[in-house]
Amino acid sequence: MQQERCGWAMNDSVEQVYHDNEWGVPSHDERYLFEMLNLEGAQAGLSWRLILNKRAAYKAAFHDFDPDKCAMLTDEELEHIRETAEIVRNKLKIRGVRKNAIAFLKVQAEFGSFGAYIWGFTDGKQIVNHWTDMSQMPAQTALSERISKDLKKRGFIFVGPVIIYSYLQAIGMIDDHVITCPYHTENRS
Repeated sequence: MQQERCGWAMNDSVEQVYHDNEWGVPSHDERYLFEMLNLEGAQAGLSWRLILNKRAAYKAAFHDFDPDKCAMLTDEELEHIRETAEIVRNKLKIRGVRKNAIAFLKVQAEFGSFGAYIWGFTDGKQIVNHWTDMSQMPAQTALSERISKDLKKRGFIFVGPVIIYSYLQAIGMIDDHVITCPYHTENRS
């Protein structure tokens, strides 16, 4: 059987690099967990390709997604980012980075790390699916609904169940590579 990467990452080099190196790869890195949470939220209603192409600008605008620095951003700094940065200029999404940083720091204080909190939903284990076709992949699951509800309760925004399902894929809690993809967990060497 010929192995071919997942269909969504076949036409754009930025998506291919992300697909091949990050998507579905388990991460416990705090900065990365915070970055992906905010990038997935920024993507709401837009294409992932657009966000990936603006990723460097997001990192520059938000101090490489350092949650401590993002929590300290002033209203004036956030407005300057909205006016000048080459990112999606949605005021609520931009202010959401600060709001999420504050909530993120509270979770770190409570659980020791955000990674301990988020991975606790799966007892630290990756969920490896075995899709034969991308059309089988759900947009959300009971798990993403449960995590979404808990995150909202803790003060996070732009964390609906569809966004959170994408987030879980991004941080590798869920491996949704089709089984013929060379980057599926069971095909990686």
